[in-house]
Amino acid sequence: MTQLHDFAQIDVFSTTPYLGNPVAVVLDAGGIDDERMQRIARWTNLSETTFVSPATTPEADYRVRIFTPGGELPFAGHPTLGSAHAWLEHGGTPRSSDVIVQECEAGLVDIRRGAVLSFAAPPLRRTGNLDDADLAEIVAAFGIERSQVLAHQWVDNGPGWCVLQLASAQEVLCLDPDLSQIPTAMVGAIGAYPEGSPHAYEMRSFAPRIGVPEDPVCGSMNASVGQWLAASGAVSGSYVVSQGQRLGRAGEIVIDVDADGAVWVGGATTTCFRGSAIG
Repeated sequence: MTQLHDFAQIDVFSTTPYLGNPVAVVLDAGGIDDERMQRIARWTNLSETTFVSPATTPEADYRVRIFTPGGELPFAGHPTLGSAHAWLEHGGTPRSSDVIVQECEAGLVDIRRGAVLSFAAPPLRRTGNLDDADLAEIVAAFGIERSQVLAHQWVDNGPGWCVLQLASAQEVLCLDPDLSQIPTAMVGAIGAYPEGSPHAYEMRSFAPRIGVPEDPVCGSMNASVGQWLAASGAVSGSYVVSQGQRLGRAGEIVIDVDADGAVWVGGATTTCFRGSAIG
């Protein structure tokens, strides 16, 4: 039997509506099976569509499942913030006044309520430099020289990203990758802006493995790269990342490294559409 579920589409990581990264959020999604969730995600054709239902553990406020057009993810950043925003607007009441606890396939994720919503970066499941063969493949697909890569790292907090650090934000913006060379990859690049710029870094994220050629603004990669940079001593305190310029977006991601070394990822969230979805 057809059932209607409340639905919202949230713009994440931009103070200006329609310049961030949209996520489709299906609320009260209990009863929608896996096949149907995947079909809906393919139909919305956004980088992610989420399905919110009651938590299955007493520590969490709600449960979310995250689907891309190509499959399910255990965790993703902008869907975490967008789903929390939609859940609160839908009347959700967290157990704590200042922290929401999300249950997802990767475990429990804390989301801080402040001027903007911010999530605690999940623990990295894999770290370390890329091997020579993987690095050479990505460099070739990016159309750059090996000498342009300042550093590289696995930054896997669920999706499983490979990230190259280039010398400048402009080099990142100039990338025109041939993703046909890396069809199963989840890769990104980050480069610094000159000191005194409004943003510390420019980032780009490419996810052909899950059917997303370029993600406009990627919370999971910003989270894991923040952990990498903080652990290496390259960053401390707070900084702001720009993402999405090549796609006509204006994403801004606020990274905060707290006194305990935990990385928090935050940004603006705005409801752009609200209605019903057929489950």
